[in-house]
Amino acid sequence: MTQHFIVIGNPIAHSKSPDIHQNFAQQVGLDIRYARQYCPDDKDSFTAVVEAFFAGGGVGANVTVPFKQMAFELCAGRGGLSNHAQVAGAVNTLLLKDGQIFGDNTDGQGLVNHIMQLGWQLEGANIAIIGAGGATRGVILPLIEAGVRQISIANRTLNKAETLVQELQHASPQIAQAKISVSTIEQLTGQFDMIINATSIGLSGDMLPLSDTLTCNHAYDMMYGRELPFLQHFTKQGATISDGYGMLIGQAKLSFERWTGKIVKNTLI
Repeated sequence: MTQHFIVIGNPIAHSKSPDIHQNFAQQVGLDIRYARQYCPDDKDSFTAVVEAFFAGGGVGANVTVPFKQMAFELCAGRGGLSNHAQVAGAVNTLLLKDGQIFGDNTDGQGLVNHIMQLGWQLEGANIAIIGAGGATRGVILPLIEAGVRQISIANRTLNKAETLVQELQHASPQIAQAKISVSTIEQLTGQFDMIINATSIGLSGDMLPLSDTLTCNHAYDMMYGRELPFLQHFTKQGATISDGYGMLIGQAKLSFERWTGKIVKNTLI
């Protein structure tokens, strides 16, 4: 019997998720159909798409830009949320649980799993994250759970970074007890074990206003699919680098396992 899955987004034609999930299904011998689902960018349309999909027998849905917060609100209002989704304020994975729509967020754990796969040390690490948007919000708790010692969040506007940390500290006792500092991007200086770019600025070819005194052992950009100035910058410094394609596969792997109960291997990276 064919199991049906979708990824909901706007735009969505570029999504690699169908290929990734078909690979996972082949590994474990499942017959699935995984489709891209375009949706108008409004809450009523999103809710209608989700309800119709599950009413029609759908098993699981991924949610991408710009619907992760709408998915969070939908699940908070009528279904349920995992701890990671609750803290992040965003959902990227939908499934039915006890007949209700349940939301999870696998983005942060997908990042952590890829970093560990790369062999980069997280236990006791001093990490900087550039950006204070939804991408950063989703990865703070998983990084702390992985043993990161200290996190510095740098953003173009200091106020947004401060607000983000306050909201996360309120949402999670673990985050409230962690060592987290904030600064503007220009103020971020010194040596870090790892620097993570959680902004999409590199897709336009633009460069972040990084200090000349900012260095790291490892540089990770959550974006993928093209040459990224952030990674080029730290390559010149001698840092080891990675783009975010492994994070994409990592979050997809966790979603697939939530939906099917089948364990799969990351054979695509």
